[in-house]
Amino acid sequence: MKKYQLTLISGFYLILFFLIACSNQSSAPDNTEQKIDPTTVLWYQQPADKWENALPVGNGRLGAMVHGRTDREEIQFNEDTHWSGSPYSTVVKGGYQHLEEIQNLIFAGEYIEAHKLFGRYLMGNPVEQQKYQATGRLWLNFESKGDIQNYRHELDLATAISTVSYIQDGIRYTREVFSSAVDQVIVVRLTADKSNSISFTAQMCGYRNRTHSNYSTDYFQMDGFGQDGLNLAGKSADYMGAAGNLRYVARLKAIPEGGTMHVKGFDLNIKDADAVTIFIAAATNFKNYKDISGDQNKKVAKVLAGLQGKTYPGMKEAHIREHEKYFNRVSLKLGATANSFLPTDQRLQQFNGSNDPDLAALLLQYGRYLLICSSRPGTQPANLQGIWNNNMNPPWDSKYTTNINTEMNYWPAEVGNLSEFTEPLFTMIAELSDQGSQVAREHYGKNGWVFHQNTDIWRVAAPMDGVQWGTFTTGGAWLCTHLWEHYLYTGDTAHLKKVYPLLKGNVEFFLDFLVEHPTNGWLVTCPSTSPENYPDSPENVPFFDEVLGREYTMTICAGSTIDMQILKDSFGYVAEASEILDIDQQLREKLLAVRKKLAPMQTGKNGDLQEWLKDWPQREGGHHRHISNLYGLYPGNQISVYNTPEWIEPAKVVLNERGLTGNGWASAWKMACWARLYDAGKAVDHLNYYVHNYCFNSLFAICSKKLQVDGSFGMSAAVAEMLIQSHEGEIHLLPALPQSWHTGQMTGLCARGGFEVDMNWEMGKITSARISSKSGNRCRMRIAYPVEVYENDIKVEVTTENGYLEFDTEKNADYDIRAI
Repeated sequence: MKKYQLTLISGFYLILFFLIACSNQSSAPDNTEQKIDPTTVLWYQQPADKWENALPVGNGRLGAMVHGRTDREEIQFNEDTHWSGSPYSTVVKGGYQHLEEIQNLIFAGEYIEAHKLFGRYLMGNPVEQQKYQATGRLWLNFESKGDIQNYRHELDLATAISTVSYIQDGIRYTREVFSSAVDQVIVVRLTADKSNSISFTAQMCGYRNRTHSNYSTDYFQMDGFGQDGLNLAGKSADYMGAAGNLRYVARLKAIPEGGTMHVKGFDLNIKDADAVTIFIAAATNFKNYKDISGDQNKKVAKVLAGLQGKTYPGMKEAHIREHEKYFNRVSLKLGATANSFLPTDQRLQQFNGSNDPDLAALLLQYGRYLLICSSRPGTQPANLQGIWNNNMNPPWDSKYTTNINTEMNYWPAEVGNLSEFTEPLFTMIAELSDQGSQVAREHYGKNGWVFHQNTDIWRVAAPMDGVQWGTFTTGGAWLCTHLWEHYLYTGDTAHLKKVYPLLKGNVEFFLDFLVEHPTNGWLVTCPSTSPENYPDSPENVPFFDEVLGREYTMTICAGSTIDMQILKDSFGYVAEASEILDIDQQLREKLLAVRKKLAPMQTGKNGDLQEWLKDWPQREGGHHRHISNLYGLYPGNQISVYNTPEWIEPAKVVLNERGLTGNGWASAWKMACWARLYDAGKAVDHLNYYVHNYCFNSLFAICSKKLQVDGSFGMSAAVAEMLIQSHEGEIHLLPALPQSWHTGQMTGLCARGGFEVDMNWEMGKITSARISSKSGNRCRMRIAYPVEVYENDIKVEVTTENGYLEFDTEKNADYDIRAI
């Protein structure tokens, strides 16, 4: 097993550095808002002005966006298996017969001809995929019309409850909303501090897709359900040749306390109640990506029947207890100032990068919160919008985009102590290998399995959307790195044994697919692409794309840098996995031999790390949103300050050229890269730019003015990367600590090697740390000052050599690191 070392740096930080930083942290004001925890609470003095600023709740399967209105409240909701279409395949038989011709054209510099042939013979059919769908909206139309006072809309990440409270006509109204993983319902609780004060009409409304038809094909029906409920039922849309055979139902049940209730048509009317509890259950006939023979009505009926005998206080307590056991694993305090207690929208506006350290802590916890809400064992993985979507034609179809976005969704999972929540992603990888093996055989004539840059709930794996995206053959390989990372963080050999066939099948494809470059003899992927970036080469002139019917420029190439970096990781990981499991020695030897022949990284004439095999500039200029050639810096580990210093400056040239612009997920990726380079100042520059340009008031990330969750997840991981790193086979604490974070405390973040870490620091120096060993690995520490190690206050025997401190650990034991 690898050794993991703990690095505690003290001498690196100058006292003057922190004295200057102290001026940035003032005492929090003495006011009532001081009672909130600024690292876990979002709050506002007005309702959401648009859907993107509504507050999210979710249980992995059911998500809701709470607007917080006082006249006509909207609670928009989703069910994670509600997609357009039904099981289908995009595999095109016999495409492999044209592969060699395409490769020869690429090597001959005939890129446009290669592009056209790939589009005609190797693209999936249909060329597009299915869409994640909006399920419904709950409208609550209130009778009270008086002026509003003392309004507050809040989301407590620690309890996963959204709360609205206000005074109207002298009455305090309170509304709580949560999505219960225990009871599998969305819960809405309305109360008032005066009897007989709650009156409203409730409606549940679905969505129609009017893009394709005035009437659309995805009809829904609204009805009353008995005298205490509403029913919303419908079917998914036919799309791109896939029949809309998915059926869904959402059912509402209301329980008033006092007052009257009756149902008329599709309205549920409640008048003069003391309190009301509303439950929403929803389901589809989806069973798995091949089977939609389920009964959505029975599923919903079973859920609602399970509520019999339960009380709202009991359900709320069970929900909080279940959520807290995951969320409370991690805490982070970086320093509260007066700004930390402002309403969240004002807090974002006032942020200057250093005047509110705890805002970074809130961003870290927000990403963890979204993961708990949108990806639980047994659910679908978090898609481009998590599980929150109000559109039948959502941006980029709200699918799974694997040239960065889906991977970024899971960056905070392991380090953020939420390993269990990777299960939906791992299940999807296994399902992708099914169609992926057909694509490998029919499109490429190869063994193993391959997956490209996009998929949907039906797990199609062929190239899609167009050649400029579809030639990214390493999407599945990138996903597989998460299988290996899970092992590194947990030491779970049972997991490694279970996923090894997936890892093996993917590298087997590339062992067949790699070809020798005719000029330099390197092994390369061909065709290839560097995601979504257009090279500015003499051959790259606009041309008409026959597949999409539009004018494009080419991206097709051989051996893009990101492809080579991903495969270098993949081959190394599978070789090491085979050694750990003591299997496949011949495969291991072959992988290591082929790995040495992969095209290496290269430095361009401008001193940058080349993005393509040839030293091409970018057609779009230097500020492209993707930094694909820096995969090897983050999340990979092929560009290392310690181990490969020769690649640090070329990486910095790329980052400086890209600059601050891009979008939410690009800011997060660049921030994490600067953290890997130990440049806290540059990392904070991207955090600050993100807050002011790519972050909705709700803290959801922005991509091209649209909501995407990847940037929120990426920011969470990037903040963690500034506090703890372990990619070098060691635990490095505070590797990129900004001036304004000079004093703080953290509990629960995780490190590779099976360690969980707590730490306190003052003036940039660790004052105490606790290392919890989950796997019993030997711990190797590198420190700049003398320390002692204790287990249960008993001094642990250590060995020192060349500035290193090492000691053995026992599984599930805690070790205190104390400065002498």
